[in-house]
Order: sequence, then C-alpha cells, then structure tokens
Amino acid sequence: MSDPDDQNPLRQAVFTDLYELTMAQAYDAESLDRPAVFELHFRQMPKGRNYVVAAGLESVLSYLEHWHFTDDDLDYLRSHGVFSEPFLDRLAGLAFTGDVMAVPEGTVVFPDEPLVQVEAPLLEAQLIETLVLNQVHLQSVLATKAARVVTAAAGRTVIDFGSRRAHGAEAGVKLARASYLAGAVGTSNVLAGKLYGIPVFGTMAHSYVQAHEDELDAFDRFQQLYPETTLLVDTYDTLAGVHKVVELSRRLGQRFRVRAIRLDSGNLAELAGKARKIFDRAGLDGVKIFATSGLDEYQIAELVESGAPIDGVGVGTKLAVAEDAPYLDLSYKLVEYDGRPKMKLSPGKPMYPGRKQVFRIAQDGRITRDLLGRHDEDLPGQPLLRPVMQGGKRLSAARVPLEDIRQHAREELDRLPQPLRSLQPASPPYAVQVSDRLRADVETLRRELESC
Repeated sequence: MSDPDDQNPLRQAVFTDLYELTMAQAYDAESLDRPAVFELHFRQMPKGRNYVVAAGLESVLSYLEHWHFTDDDLDYLRSHGVFSEPFLDRLAGLAFTGDVMAVPEGTVVFPDEPLVQVEAPLLEAQLIETLVLNQVHLQSVLATKAARVVTAAAGRTVIDFGSRRAHGAEAGVKLARASYLAGAVGTSNVLAGKLYGIPVFGTMAHSYVQAHEDELDAFDRFQQLYPETTLLVDTYDTLAGVHKVVELSRRLGQRFRVRAIRLDSGNLAELAGKARKIFDRAGLDGVKIFATSGLDEYQIAELVESGAPIDGVGVGTKLAVAEDAPYLDLSYKLVEYDGRPKMKLSPGKPMYPGRKQVFRIAQDGRITRDLLGRHDEDLPGQPLLRPVMQGGKRLSAARVPLEDIRQHAREELDRLPQPLRSLQPASPPYAVQVSDRLRADVETLRRELESC
C-alpha cells in the first residue's frame, strides 16, 4: 500500500510553480544565494470586509519542517530536460534552514501588514512561495468569512456544514479548522474532528426519511438509536413534520429526549416562529430549532433581527467558498537581499522595502490604529510579528493548541471597534499608518531605482 503522504501537498516540495524552479536554477548558476527576506501581505481589503483573520500558519510551519525533494521529485524534474544535473544535485540536498516571523493565527490584520516574514537563503525562500501563499490565503479567507457568520449569529450556535461544497478534500478539512478557529462550535467533517479535535455534529438527511414508508416511523426508529438527536422535519411538509415530533413525544412520554429539529427549506423565520408555538403549546419548550439552507452572514443577521426563535445555524456552501469575497489580494515579495532593502515600482502595486514590524495601539480595550515601521524601530504599541521558526526548526512558542488560537481569535474580534465588527463596510476604515523612517526608505530607494 502506498504512503498516504505521497499525495499530500504539505509533504511535497514540488507543490510549487515552475517559475520558482527556473529562477532557482538561475540563482544557483549565478551564485545568488545570500540571505533574502520575503514578506506575505495583502494590498487591499476584500470586498465588504473590515478586517481579515490571519490563519494557515500551522500548515506553513508543518510544510517547512518536512520540506525536501525526494528522488521521485528529482526524476520528474529531470524528465523535463530543463534542469541540469548539478542543479538537481543541489535540490537533493536542500532543506529549509531559515527563520520565520509571523502574526499569531487568529490575529486580525489589515492591508500592507506582513502576515509572514521569511528570512532564508534565496533559493529556499523562493521555492516555498507557492505553498506559503496557498495555505495562508485559503485559511485566512475562510476564517474571516466564518468570523462574520459567528458575529451575525449573535451568540447562537454555528456549525460548519460546508465540506461537500468545498473546493477539494483538503479545503474541506481546512474549512473546518478555520471555522472553529473563528468561533464556530464544530463541524460535520469527521476527518477534521479526528485531525484537530474539533467537535463533530450531524444526525440525518432527507434520504433517511424517504427510505421509510412513514415519516413518524422514521423519526421513531432514529430516536431509538440516538435518543438525544436532531430530527429533520421538512422532507414533505415542515409543519406537519413538527406536529409528528409532538406526536412522538406523546407516544414516548418521559422517554422523549429529542433535543432539536432542523429546518432546511422555506421561509425559515416564519416556520421557526410557528414551530416554536407548536412546541411550546405541547410543553416542549426544551426542543431547540436549528436552521440550515444556503445561509450566509447576511441572511443569518436578518433572521436574528427579525426575532426568529432559531437557536443555531448550519452554514455550508456560502461559507465553504467564501461566496461574496472568495479571494484575498495576497502577495509574497522580496523586501531585502544580502542586507539591502528591495522594492519594485510597478504601477498600482505599492510595497514598502526592508524587514518590517507592525505595532498595534489600543485604548480602553479596543484597538485604534496600527503603525507599520522598520523592524528595528522602537514605536508605540504591541509588536505583532513574533519568531515562530529559527534555523528551520519550529520554536516551542509556535506550537499553539487550537483551543488557544480560538480563544485568541475571540479576544481579537472583541477588541475591534464596533464599526469594524459590522457586516457593512466601515467608514473610515481601520487606520494603518506608516512610520516616517519607513517612508524615507521608500523615497531613498525609489530615487536609486529610477536612476538605474
């Protein structure tokens, strides 16, 4: 049987773009392999977002710890006829030996701020670009969407149901982790539960009810196996299904322990209100109402604002694909080489040269602004970038339990000013200011580059 890791992108150095390898060979031929610093940042806030929740660092560090080219990788690269034997020999001996600074997962971040900072020999730092971008991009996009869903739910239970619509199996698992990190109580994905210790949830689908001749009989049979279950009541007629749950409670008497019903279609607010009245009249005030059916944060907010008696929501497709803002303008750029600051002058794509630090300023328990400065500046505020890897080895401080990351994310979201927690764009947006010394570096380097 083959090793499952053979198909795991997080164990394959060839999960990279071809131009990373062609550049690496050119660097090698020119002996360009002095220490380089790359930073991962985004230039613009995604549509409708007031903040981004940083996520994916755990995946990046795991990748870097195992990063190497196998004999099979080298044979594949050799088959292209592009790479020389000396260069392939160089790849055969490579491992990641660099240092990494990063903002902790769960931290809220803003445009132009480095999320991850890599300092390593140029070949190593260049070749890891694709996966570093891939993992931080996906998980930050999903964690941000999930945080908004949790905010909209206003204390009601949120469960990730999105695996089946995620863009691939790995994305489904990372969705579950990102959602839990951002405040969901669990996931329907069993593998994610196994890998990350996330609580898993789920009971029945419509097919179970359809497989029986009688809906009430289906409910009865299912609760015999799972007494404290959630029953799906909208297979045929939702309110008729609710009445059958009441009938089941009368049949079982003290043995009735069904915890909730799930509504998966129709006017959820109206149906929830009618179901609640039916249950309350029957003395079943302890039966909760759980809603699904293509929900996103906007629909959930409408349900909450309408006063619909819904106790929890399951969110699937629109969370899994971050439907309204599915991408982040994330870039991994060289900012320093051999001790000298670097930048590019491409129109519409500004960047700041050199290693940087982000200093966060708070007042009365709320964050108020960030200062982006040089890494060696002593500016007011809390530095956000922290060491997580040295010499290719993860630091003990970077081995953070998921529950601690989740708590950090909760605290970060609680520290946001109220306008930033809104589902609508904040005006003005959160302030990220640039230090005078960093601005001076930009102008100095600009003049040097324009004179070349």
